[in-house]
Amino acid sequence: MKRRSVLRNTLALGLAAATGSTAVVLASSGPAGAIPAGTDHVILWNEALRYAFSRTDFAPGPLTRWAAVLNAAIYDTVVSLQGNATPYLGRVSREPNYNYDVVSNIDAAARTVLPRIFPTVDFTAFYAEAAKYKPVGNPGPEGWSTSVGVTAAQRILAARANDNSNDDTPYADGTEPGQWRQTGSGPAATPNWGGVTPFTLSSGTQFRPPLPGGFSSLPALLASPQYAAQVNEVKSLGAVNSTTRTAEQTKIAFFWANDVAGTYKPPGQLLRHTSILALERNLDSFQAARLYTLVTLAMADAAIVSWDAKFRTPIDLWRPESAIRLADTDGNPATVADPNWQPLSVNRSGVRFSPPFPAYTSGHATLAGAWAGVMRRYFGTDNVTFRVDSVDPNEQQYRTYTSFSSAAAENARSRVYLGVHYQWDADFGMSSGDAVAGQAFARLS
Repeated sequence: MKRRSVLRNTLALGLAAATGSTAVVLASSGPAGAIPAGTDHVILWNEALRYAFSRTDFAPGPLTRWAAVLNAAIYDTVVSLQGNATPYLGRVSREPNYNYDVVSNIDAAARTVLPRIFPTVDFTAFYAEAAKYKPVGNPGPEGWSTSVGVTAAQRILAARANDNSNDDTPYADGTEPGQWRQTGSGPAATPNWGGVTPFTLSSGTQFRPPLPGGFSSLPALLASPQYAAQVNEVKSLGAVNSTTRTAEQTKIAFFWANDVAGTYKPPGQLLRHTSILALERNLDSFQAARLYTLVTLAMADAAIVSWDAKFRTPIDLWRPESAIRLADTDGNPATVADPNWQPLSVNRSGVRFSPPFPAYTSGHATLAGAWAGVMRRYFGTDNVTFRVDSVDPNEQQYRTYTSFSSAAAENARSRVYLGVHYQWDADFGMSSGDAVAGQAFARLS
């Protein structure tokens, strides 16, 4: 019963974050029980992270970077105090004459990182929840120390201080057919993210996918029957007034969307699903810290790989919205322009929109491939049944999956139903994400 109540309370927190409530509804770490205290606090700080996601409006790259920083700090803290696993940056030595409580040091790592990466977010409620925990056992001659958690956090913050994430060089919109240009949702978001120093890869090009459809140039791509098929599929299935998209496909589109302000965005949704599985499996503090760190390292590098493909290759592919409205300029007789076409995707004000960056590859799909790749490797099987939720304002529902790969494939496909991606954006994003997951897994093996 305790495990179920904690799970329900943790789920309630995510919904509160999405709907604007500042209440934190989490079980205290309390006495030992079905949920180990350490696990509860690893999950607590990832809940705080997702809460921050819902209170800010950043592109996927920065969000995944911050998630990786937080969880790498927590992981190196736990590894330094428990077990013989491979740390991310390295072990932190203990000071003599002090005792070290793992949970207290996890809290110290989180409290060092969170204000640095989200200086405008109020974490008071989470700090109060964490403070309910008291160290277990007796202090050393000099008392309890949290120096391991603080030092682990400071190390990862220092390591990421000059990783090119602050490159704000402007991006020049394309003017030729097929080239990405603004669609009304703003200028290109984080166009230089493909040049950010990865967490586990040698560079953002390590798992760069082939150009869309395998074509070597934009004119060749636009003239091809494959391009026409991609455009015409999303033109039919992804239109706001589609007559071919089913009611179930519409639910799928919005379940995975989480693009608009006030949601915890695509990386946050995958972190939430990680939390649900961590709680259901009663992972201990080390197991949970390792899982979250694998997931977040993989997602951070997946975002870099996706943004490399979007902005740093010869084809910065326009969104379906542009392709369909301007089809009379592409030179392909199999596409027909519809200047009034709109995607299903919609913001809280009722305005239809496409995210402000090129279509290829899909960030959602690349993150999904990375997440599923980590989960499959971590649990040693793809065949796990789990029930997860969404806080997108258009579809707050639960869905059940029988494998990690089926959830990821649905996530990727959802972007076609939403009218903002082509299927090859999804397919190549998924494969890149899975390759990144393998690299992240090897990094902590």
